[in-house]
Amino acid sequence: MLRPSTHRLLLLLPTATYRTAAFVEAARRLGVGLTVASERPSTFQHANPGGLVTLDLSDPDRAAAQARAFAREHPLQGVVGVDDDTAVVAAAIAGALGLRGNDVAAARAARDKHEQRTSLAAAGVAVPHFRLVRVDEDPRRLAAGVPYPCVLKPLRLAASRGVIRADTPEGFVAAFERVKRILEQAGCEKRDEASVEWHAYRSILVEDFVPGREVALEGLLVAGELRVLALFDKPDPLDGPYFEETIYVTPSRLPADEQRAVAACAERAAAALGLREGPVHAELRVNGSGPWLIELAARPIGGQCSGALRFEIRETGKGKEETLSLEEIVIRHALGMNLPALEREPQASGVMMIPVPGAGVLREVRGLDQARGQPLVEEIIITAHPGQELVPWPEGARYPGFIFARGRTPEAVEAALRAAHRQLQFVIASD
Repeated sequence: MLRPSTHRLLLLLPTATYRTAAFVEAARRLGVGLTVASERPSTFQHANPGGLVTLDLSDPDRAAAQARAFAREHPLQGVVGVDDDTAVVAAAIAGALGLRGNDVAAARAARDKHEQRTSLAAAGVAVPHFRLVRVDEDPRRLAAGVPYPCVLKPLRLAASRGVIRADTPEGFVAAFERVKRILEQAGCEKRDEASVEWHAYRSILVEDFVPGREVALEGLLVAGELRVLALFDKPDPLDGPYFEETIYVTPSRLPADEQRAVAACAERAAAALGLREGPVHAELRVNGSGPWLIELAARPIGGQCSGALRFEIRETGKGKEETLSLEEIVIRHALGMNLPALEREPQASGVMMIPVPGAGVLREVRGLDQARGQPLVEEIIITAHPGQELVPWPEGARYPGFIFARGRTPEAVEAALRAAHRQLQFVIASD
């Protein structure tokens, strides 16, 4: 256990995030002070004025001004955002307070899929051919001018919400109208946020479908240098028409030369966007032409998937090993604390984001004891609660739970995740 620190971290946590517990525990283990910022006031804020603060997370400039005022009484040494939007807010706050972080322009470029594509293509990073269209354009006219298969996606939505593959002009028209409806719904969800950039909800990115094996890279940028923390295989094919993710397993089974090429592609992409500090999560496809950058986010892996990662360090001169979580690494970097060489644990590990089994209201989950009893399964977390509506992709974006496993090989971990999932039965009322 590390000795208590005088550092204080500002953690930007939207009220809807899964990430609260993991980051709070990481701060406790590191012995650092923690101020949690959210967009809604907490009833405990007056009782803990140094630990809770309300910031306008929809307006990075205003949030930065609010953070500057807060820091006059409660000095801050670091700031971390946990998702795409708060990564931009964190960049603004870091700039205002002189903390370690990225430029706001770089964080914005990472958040907006079209801006990201434009920057990467200009820098020679391999990305799909793309074009931006408006939701008020005629989809039948557009359908006649795009190559197939293609993928339609919103500019800002996360977790593959609204991402649809089209193989024919008829399929393009149907996908276009469906994405348009999803964007309209998302725009309504953001109606109370005055600074929302509305063009993001009035545009659709259309790009070539890139075949190949998909991987996810978890990394940390330190002064522009990418440290690869883990490379995950996604063994289930993600060929559409929707792109709900399921299994992540590490270490990757790609050949070593392909893994190096993936890391190099991700590092070039981060540099092209202007990112220099902090966590990055990249999605890439690998085929006969090499790696293709699908998306790069200036944040750590989403949901509760970070639970699949553990890292070992050996403190110089102490002769003992210590295990760190991903959140601890992110916090240490943000605060400028010592960050020695990191190695992922020797065991293979993986997580299954439990697929949404169907649309309707969840009544109960059966088979949990049998699933938890499967060899190599460490934990199963059901995040959906009875009475909650489950919404499948592409309209949905929230998983009902997560399964974690560890074992000697990636193959064994993957098999364990699938075996546990087969034991689960989600009882759903469809009316």
